[in-house]
Amino acid sequence: MAQVLSFHVLLSAETHRPSSSSSKSLKLEQRTKTSISAPRKGNFNPSRKTQKLNSEVSTHRGGQFNPARKTQKLNSEISPHRAVSAVRLMRIEMGGAFADLLNEKGKGSGENEMGYVERTLGFRTRDLEDRDLRLVTEIVGGTIRWKRYLDHLISSICRDANTFTRMEPLLLQILRIGFYEIVKLNMPPYAVVDENVRLAKIALRHGAGNMVNGILRKLVLLKESNSLPLPRVEGDDRTQARALATLYSHPVWMIRRWTKHLGQEEAIRLMAWNNSDPSFSLRANSGKGISRANLVTKLNLLKVPHELSLHLNDFVRMKKGLQIVIQAGLLKEGLCSVQDESAGLVVSVVDPQQGESIIDCCAAPGGKTLYMASLLSGQGMVYAIDINEGRLRILKETAKLHQVDGVVTTIHADMRSYADNNTMKCDKVLLDAPCSGLGVLSKRADLRWNRRLEDMEELKNLQDELLDAASRLVKPGGVLVYSTCSIDPEENEERIAAFLLRHPYFCIDPADKYVPSDFVTEHGFYSSNPVKHSLDGAFAARLSRAL
Repeated sequence: MAQVLSFHVLLSAETHRPSSSSSKSLKLEQRTKTSISAPRKGNFNPSRKTQKLNSEVSTHRGGQFNPARKTQKLNSEISPHRAVSAVRLMRIEMGGAFADLLNEKGKGSGENEMGYVERTLGFRTRDLEDRDLRLVTEIVGGTIRWKRYLDHLISSICRDANTFTRMEPLLLQILRIGFYEIVKLNMPPYAVVDENVRLAKIALRHGAGNMVNGILRKLVLLKESNSLPLPRVEGDDRTQARALATLYSHPVWMIRRWTKHLGQEEAIRLMAWNNSDPSFSLRANSGKGISRANLVTKLNLLKVPHELSLHLNDFVRMKKGLQIVIQAGLLKEGLCSVQDESAGLVVSVVDPQQGESIIDCCAAPGGKTLYMASLLSGQGMVYAIDINEGRLRILKETAKLHQVDGVVTTIHADMRSYADNNTMKCDKVLLDAPCSGLGVLSKRADLRWNRRLEDMEELKNLQDELLDAASRLVKPGGVLVYSTCSIDPEENEERIAAFLLRHPYFCIDPADKYVPSDFVTEHGFYSSNPVKHSLDGAFAARLSRAL
């Protein structure tokens, strides 16, 4: 993790804010996201027969991790990207973290990827090359995004519902990979069928390979005849929502919510954006004396395609080549960070000035903290408060790497109790609140499947509590900025409206003085729209406290 600290920390920070400010929020986070290092128990069956295919390989139903197993010989018949993809999908399905998928050279959670493959499948393949790693990232991300769509096709071709519902986890992942490669990547069908059948036979058993062969061949025939079994968008609202949920692979509750707030056409455009390949932005680390021009020079030397941000002077945007940037050490050396422009524009709303004292209430892992610190030019202080001590420690290490540790002070605390028990008041307070993350579903492909409608009510209550606490840390005449990475009005505009009723000595300071007018709503809030702006969805309200 230390090798890719800047990337891993900042990607996590600016794509999905975990609920890290209270025991209540921690419970919500634990329910929706479990660490890869502690996978949940699955219905795996460790008993299986031993086969001899190319080398002695112990087959394994379902892929349970078993560190005590004997080391197996290299199996050169299996393509490494498919084996690694199947294992990564297993880890994610059983509670893994999607952020690890873009880790350096395919390493996950500090261990070599082939270690996971060996413990799960019972054999090793050749090591991943760069091309393999790019395929793994594409296949895993795409398979997760399109999971509902792929499962609909698989279950339709199986015909017998019990065949699908009782399918063992590893077999299902192999089928999902094959379906995604054929339907969405348009790979040569003969190669996809052949290689996924071979993987199923060696990792599971001969009969599993035969099943994969039959199902994939049926899919190929249906695709070639343009007769895939897909639902039509017709009937009442509920029926249409279920059909759209399959066609665009999203939970039904999200579609009904977006259709209510945005209309069906805009909801479809949003889902199409969420299913597209994500773009990433790099922020040049001005705190270390790196300008955007310096960063562009390095990207040109690496032959990484990019374009300049139209909105922020320190940012460049890139669609491809992130692995090249990671492997070249630009993040490891602290020369730049991965940070979406939508998050950078939230910092623009804060508008840090030299000499100011600023509190970042739910700071870890610290993307906005570090950007604000870099803008202070060594004068002032950013107080980074968070309940998670381990993440704060990483933030502190990263601040030192970025050479802004002189203006960053970390505080391990629940910011609500901290606000009650401390008299400190600051010029500006940023509350980047725990939220649903509905604005970052393009980057966090797994998040759509981990969020529940019930989470929204819990999050709104938590956001209100945190806003009340944050307001107590603002000096008279100071500024409070509330932000989320959500596009949901109940987490955004409605939370501010409720807050202003409870705290009439705060008023809205229109964001058009700090960000381009194209991002400013009629009520003066900052809002980035994924479809309109081609950025992550984000929201920020700047509130001034009366003297």
